[in-house]
Amino acid sequence: MSCAPIARQARDQTGQPPETRSVPSDGDRARLRNPHRWRMEEGLGQDAKSGVFWCGTPVVLITELGHGLDIGNIETTATLLPSGEFVLNSPTPNAAKFMPPTVPAGLPCVAVVFAKLIVNGEDRGHRPFIVALNDGKQMCTGVQCKQLPFRGGPSPVTHSITTFRNVRLPRGSLLGGLDKPADLHANLMAIVERITIGTIALSCIALPFLQAHTTIGTLYSLRRQIGSPTSRTPILTFRTQQAPILAAAANTYVMQALQRWSIKQFCDKRLDGRVRHGIAAIFKAVMVQHSQQAAMGISERCGAQGLFNHNQMTTLHNDMRGIAITEGDILGLAVRLVNELLIGRYTMPTPANANSLLAQHEAGMFAELRDIVKTAPGHRSEEVNRLVLPYCQPLTEAMGHRMAYDAAVAEGVHPALIDLYVANVVKLDSAWYAEFAGHGRAAQHAMEARAMDEVLPMLGELVKDMDVFAYVNAPLVSDERWSAFVDDLKVHEGNGRVELFNVPRRPMGVEPEMYADLVPVVLSYVL
Repeated sequence: MSCAPIARQARDQTGQPPETRSVPSDGDRARLRNPHRWRMEEGLGQDAKSGVFWCGTPVVLITELGHGLDIGNIETTATLLPSGEFVLNSPTPNAAKFMPPTVPAGLPCVAVVFAKLIVNGEDRGHRPFIVALNDGKQMCTGVQCKQLPFRGGPSPVTHSITTFRNVRLPRGSLLGGLDKPADLHANLMAIVERITIGTIALSCIALPFLQAHTTIGTLYSLRRQIGSPTSRTPILTFRTQQAPILAAAANTYVMQALQRWSIKQFCDKRLDGRVRHGIAAIFKAVMVQHSQQAAMGISERCGAQGLFNHNQMTTLHNDMRGIAITEGDILGLAVRLVNELLIGRYTMPTPANANSLLAQHEAGMFAELRDIVKTAPGHRSEEVNRLVLPYCQPLTEAMGHRMAYDAAVAEGVHPALIDLYVANVVKLDSAWYAEFAGHGRAAQHAMEARAMDEVLPMLGELVKDMDVFAYVNAPLVSDERWSAFVDDLKVHEGNGRVELFNVPRRPMGVEPEMYADLVPVVLSYVL
C-alpha cells in the first residue's frame, strides 16, 4: 500500500503538515512534565496574596529502604513525650525513607510521614504525621537527606534517602488518635486507602505516552526512506515497520475506552471498596503493559535514533517504569488481588460477553489457579507460592484485557481496532489459545494480518485524532526539526593531523620481520 494517503491524513485540520503547527512554549512543556508542581506553585501565588493558607512542596514518605511492599513492617517511630509532643526517629539504616525527593529546591518541603506510634513503650500501630523537612534552602533540624544519583533515562528528579534523628513534632502533627486500633493491619489499610486514587490517576499517564509513541513512530517511518536517489520508499511500507505502530494505535483507542470505564466504576461508591481497588490495580497493570510494549517495539524500529533521550521514547519508557512501582507496585497489587479473588472474598465485574476470546482466556486462567488453591493446604502455602504467585500478574492483565475489550465494544470503538487489539492480546499467551481455544499459530497469524490490513489505511487519521504532535519534541519526526537539532549541536573542529601510513625507518639492528609487531599497534591506535 502507498504511504501517501497516511501522510495526507496525518496533516492537521488546516491542511498543513504537523511540523508547521504551533508548539507549546517551554513553560507549557514544563507544566506538562510536572503539572502538579506547576499547579501548586501557581496556586501558592494566589493564596499568598489572599492569605488563605501557606503552601509548600508536598511529599509522602511511607516506604523505607528495607520495607517496600511490606509497609506493615516499617521501622520509623514517633514516640509520645510527656509534654504531648512526639519525637520522630529512624532507628536503623533500613528505616530510612526511600525515595521521594526531599532535597531543598527553593520552596519549603512538608511531608506526610508514616511511622509507628509509640505510647508508654507500646506500639500502637501506624500513623501519618505532618513533618517539615526543609525550608527550601536547608534541611530542618534533625532531618537528613542524601540525594541519590539521577535515574538513568527518565526526566531527572532529586530522589533521596531521608532519615530522622530526634525530630520534635508538635501534638497537632499527628493525623489520627492515640488509641490502639483493634486490628493493626486494618488500621494501616485504612490510612493508606487513598493511595489507590494515585494508582488509577498515575496510570492514566500511559494513554498520552501511547499516543506519543504511535505519533513518533508513524512520522519517523514516513520520513525515513530507503532506495536509490530516484526511487525512494518510506520504511512504513514494510509490515515489519507497520506492526508495532499499528498495534500501539489499536491499543491506544481501546485503552481510551478502558480508561473511561475504569474511572466511572472507580468513582461509583455503591461498589464494594475492594472491587474499586481491584479495578484500579487491573487498570494500572494493563495500561503500563501496553505503554511499555509500544515503547520497546516502536523505539527499536527507529534504529539507533530510538536510543537517544532527545527522541523521547527511552525517556517515556523509563518514566513508565517508575510509574509501574509508584502508588502500588503492579506485582504486589496483582498478588493481593488474585489471592483474594481465588479464596472468594469478593468478585470483579463479570464479562459483557462470556463467549469472547478474551473472556474465555480469563475464565480459563481462573479455573486453573482455583484448582491449585482448592488442593493446597492454604493460600499462603508453598504450593501457592510456587504455582499461583507467578501467574497473579498475568491473570490480572488477562482480566484487564477482557475489560478493555468490553469497554471498547460498548463505546463503539472501530471494529478493526478492536480486532487488532484482540490479535495483539492473543500473542501474549499464544499457547493457551492454541491449546484451549482452537486457534493455532496459523490462525493467530491470519487474524493479526487481516486486522492490520484493515487498520493500516486508517493510520494517518488515527494519529491526527490523537492530537499530541504539539507535545512531541523528538527531532526525528521531521526534516525541519532534525535540521534545527543538528544545527544546535556542539561542534568540534581543529587542525589535528595523524600520519597513518608514514612508516618509520628501520632502526639499526632491527630485522624486517619485526615490523610485523607494529601492525596491531598501529591498528589499535587508529581504531
